[in-house]
Amino acid sequence: MTTPVTFESIDQAIEQTRPTMERLAGELWKLAELSLQEVKSARLIMDMLREEGFTITSKGTARVPTAFIAEWGSARPILGVLVEYDALPGLGNEAVPQQESRKDHVTSGHGCGHNLLGSAAIGASIALKRLMAEYHLPGTLRVYGCAAEETEGAKVYMAREGLFNDLDAALHWHPDSHAAVTKSRTAATNSVRIEFFGKATHAGGTPWLGRSALHAAELFAHGINLMREHIEPTARIHYVFEKGGEAPNVVPDYARIRLFVRDIDRAHVEASTAWIKQIAEGAALATQTRVVALVYYGMYDLLPNRPLAERMQSHLERIGVPNYTAEEQAFSRQLQSTFGVEAQGMATMITPLPADEPAFGYSTDVGDVSWCVPTMGCGMPTVPLQVGLHTWAATACHGTSIGLKGAVHAARVLAATGVDILSDVDLRQAARADFERRMHGKPYVSPLGPEMKRPLEIPAWVMQEIGD
Repeated sequence: MTTPVTFESIDQAIEQTRPTMERLAGELWKLAELSLQEVKSARLIMDMLREEGFTITSKGTARVPTAFIAEWGSARPILGVLVEYDALPGLGNEAVPQQESRKDHVTSGHGCGHNLLGSAAIGASIALKRLMAEYHLPGTLRVYGCAAEETEGAKVYMAREGLFNDLDAALHWHPDSHAAVTKSRTAATNSVRIEFFGKATHAGGTPWLGRSALHAAELFAHGINLMREHIEPTARIHYVFEKGGEAPNVVPDYARIRLFVRDIDRAHVEASTAWIKQIAEGAALATQTRVVALVYYGMYDLLPNRPLAERMQSHLERIGVPNYTAEEQAFSRQLQSTFGVEAQGMATMITPLPADEPAFGYSTDVGDVSWCVPTMGCGMPTVPLQVGLHTWAATACHGTSIGLKGAVHAARVLAATGVDILSDVDLRQAARADFERRMHGKPYVSPLGPEMKRPLEIPAWVMQEIGD
C-alpha cells in the first residue's frame, strides 16, 4: 500500500528542482535556437534527464531531428509530459524593459517563453520521478521533447506514429499573462505552400514570350481576399509572399506564397483548404502558368477534458500566482507604458474555471495530442497584463526573475496534477470517459499527407550534425 503524497512533499520536491529549472531556463534563453534547429537545446535537456535517471528511448523521434522521448519507471499508468524549447526569429532582446538588441548579437528570442515552458516541464518531471520513487507510486513517466512548436511541431508527427496512444493522460503548460487552466478550444490549422511556375523573358523587349509567375501569385492573393467575404467569422486566412522575382526587367518565372488557414475544427479547415486550392488552379489557368499547392502541415483544435481541468484548477487555486517584488512590478509597468496599455503590472488573481469552453484564434500542436489521449494544461503569468507573447518585451521578461517565478509555479501545478493522475484511478477513468465521449468513437486521423515524411524546413546543416 502506498502512502498518500502530501502537498507539502510536492512543493518541496519542486523547490529541490528549482536550481535545475533556473539553470535550464537561463541556458535555453541564451541559446534561443529556432524551430527545427534546437540541436544544443535538445542535447542539454536530454543530458539533464539522463543525469536524473531517465532513459532516452528515442532521438530524432518521428523523423524530427531535434525531438526525443525519455522514460522513467515501468507499467501503468503512463503519464506524458510535453516539453518545448524553440525560439522565434527577430525577437532577440536583452532582459531589460526597453527594446535593446542582445550584446552577443543573437537576433532570435524566446518571445513565447519556451525556455520557461521547457524548464518547468522538466522540473515537474524530475520532481514527479523523485516522488514516484519515494512514495512507491507505480507507473511510467514519459517526457516528450516536442521540437519546433512554432513552425512544424513534432507533436503532430509523433501523433501520426501513435506515440501518445498508450498514455493515460498528457500534461502541458504555457507562459501567459494570466494564471488559468486551459479549459478552452484553439483553432485547427493547415499550412500551405503555393508555388507558381511561369516563363522568364525580357520584360521590355519581348514580354509576350513570357508568363509571369508573379501575376499568378497576385491573382491568387486577390482571389483569397475576395474569398474572405464568404467565410465564417471563425476562420482566419493569412499569407506572405516569399518569392516574386529578382529584377523588374525580367518576367518572373517563379513565385511562392506561404499561407495559413485556421478555423474551429478540422472539417472547416479542410473545406477552406479545398477552396484555396481551387483559387490557385484558377490563377494558374488565367495566367497560363503552372501551380503546385502543398499542404505541408496541419494541426487539430485543442480538445478539453473537464475532469482533468477541474482537478488542475483546484491545484492552481491552492498554489496561486507568484509574489512579485516592487522592482519586478516596476519592470512590468514600464513595459506596459511602452506598449501604450494600462500600467497594471503582473496578474495577481487566478482566472476562474469557465463554465463553457471558449474558442481562441491561436493554434497549438498540443491539439493533436488531445485527440489521442486525455490532455490538460495551464497558463501562468510570465509577461505583464496586456503585453502579448511573440514580442521583444516577452523575450525580455522571459530572461528575468519574473519569468522564472511563473515557471516554478507552473511546475508545482503540473507536479500536483501528475501525482493525482498516477495515484487516483477514479480520476483517470473519469478523464478517459470524457475523452471517449468527445471523440464519438472516431479515431484520430493525421492532418499530414503521406508525402510529408518529415518537416519541410529542416536545415541541411541540422541533418548533417544530427545524422539521418
